[in-house]
Amino acid sequence: MNEKPFHYPWYKKEDTDAFFALFQNNIANFVIIAISMLGMGFPAEIVFGKVLPGAAVAVMFGNFYYAWSAARLAKKEQRTDVTALSYGISTPVMFVFLFGILLPAKTLTGDAELAWKIAVAACLISGVIEILISFIGNWVQKNLPRAAMLGAVAGVALTFIAGEMLFKTLEMPVIGLLVIAIILVGLVARVSLPFNIPASLFAIIIGTTLAYLMGETETDKLTEAFTHFGFYPIFPSFAWLEGLGMLFGVGAALITVILPITLYNAIETMNNVEAMEAAGDKYDVRECQAVDGVGTLLGAVFGGLFPTTVYIATVGAKWMNAGRGYSLLNGLVYVLATLFGLIAVLAALIPVAVVAPILVFVGMSMIATSFQTNDTRYYPAVALAMLPYFANYLSTRFGRGASEVMAGISEGIVPLGQGAMFTAILLGAIAVSVIDRHFKRATVFALIAATLSFIGLMHAPKLGLYAAPDFVQGYLIMAAFFAYYVFKEPAPKAVNK
Repeated sequence: MNEKPFHYPWYKKEDTDAFFALFQNNIANFVIIAISMLGMGFPAEIVFGKVLPGAAVAVMFGNFYYAWSAARLAKKEQRTDVTALSYGISTPVMFVFLFGILLPAKTLTGDAELAWKIAVAACLISGVIEILISFIGNWVQKNLPRAAMLGAVAGVALTFIAGEMLFKTLEMPVIGLLVIAIILVGLVARVSLPFNIPASLFAIIIGTTLAYLMGETETDKLTEAFTHFGFYPIFPSFAWLEGLGMLFGVGAALITVILPITLYNAIETMNNVEAMEAAGDKYDVRECQAVDGVGTLLGAVFGGLFPTTVYIATVGAKWMNAGRGYSLLNGLVYVLATLFGLIAVLAALIPVAVVAPILVFVGMSMIATSFQTNDTRYYPAVALAMLPYFANYLSTRFGRGASEVMAGISEGIVPLGQGAMFTAILLGAIAVSVIDRHFKRATVFALIAATLSFIGLMHAPKLGLYAAPDFVQGYLIMAAFFAYYVFKEPAPKAVNK
């Protein structure tokens, strides 16, 4: 008897919810990019004609690749419940490239086009570095405890996604609370909604309609958005070639920003791939980091400025029972949206308070997964790994305008938030090692933290030698304390991953 041929669906109903979740994550970043660059004085021709199309090419490449990768995994394991990895621009990385590379480059050169070319070159270098990092990705994943990596991701989810999006939701409480109710019923409780419409789509339709009926959305913004409507063909550019020369010349100081933020990007991919494995779909982290690097390179060749990564919304898509269709649709839609200048139109049409609850759900799913996929004894390590991102959130969102207030609360907020990803993972790894009474590993992780603090990847505003002396000393003392127990306590028989 012939076996029934295996079929992994191209698209299914659940992909619609995941599409809107990932689409809104990426569109929010695209809109922030456009508003920020226009505000810095970059012309619309560069913003809408080069930067956004370049970013869209990168997003399309990554989404299409990961859809193919999901199909490969589904066929290998004969499962139809495989979810493709989400892909896009990391929000923290985006802000660093906007205000740590692009804006300083414009200040140095006094020329918007030259600054854009320098930033394109920086993006290209970041892609190359991430490809190189991919060669050690599997080793790092095997040697870092899951509780530490997922705790760091949960910290991002709690602050920058679930927390901030809940704030945005309540800017229009009548609408926002209704949309939260729809998301809870449709996505959390998995109760069918009227006409079996996917929860995310139903929430956007009802929320947007109600916003206009209540007069919560200004129609003037919609009219203004159409001023950028047009056709923006996507062509490769040699801007990166000229930018490389300037980057290693007048912009040499910017190079020190590229390495740490690329390391952050690679670790973010590693964490999110780890979270996906915990949820049931195992992908090769080394392959994913290489794909992210290639996508970043490709985006730079087409004029984009922002490194791409496996996105934190991946587990949210898994919770929605999505397949590969949402990834394919995202890649296609973003190219079309940037080709015709639709980003500004869509952003003006749909109020933030309507889409924010969908992202609250994504954050909730990430936090829940971080605990559910770890033994209860590692919960303290997960919680500890989440905390540095609380400081990072405060520093990122309020540091410029309320630095004196933050300093009055605690002098530790800013340094704890600097290099938060590294701090979160290492503190979590130390906690797991101590819980397992594996004090040798705890000593090693403390020494690594001292080293990263010494060169400025943690607890320091920039790279340098002996950049965070107090923290170097603190971690060395911590390492010495753990080393004492290496000789006092017998080594454990088994070590938690």
